[in-house]
Amino acid sequence: MAYYPRLRDLREDKDLSIRELSEKLHIQRTTYHNYETGKRELPFDLAIKIAEFYNVSLDYIAGFTDTISPIRY
Repeated sequence: MAYYPRLRDLREDKDLSIRELSEKLHIQRTTYHNYETGKRELPFDLAIKIAEFYNVSLDYIAGFTDTISPIRY
């Protein structure tokens, strides 16, 4: 499973627009949109930042699990 549908689902669950989320992540709106639609590969450092923002595991974002688990440090 590709990770990008998860990005959209997480964003929509928080009732955020692409513009709002991209501002929080300090990236361009179109860049984030391209990650969410699968037009561009998500960099690992940004995947970590997104996982921390949503408090979910990288495994969930990557599609390795369907269980939303909080980040464990």
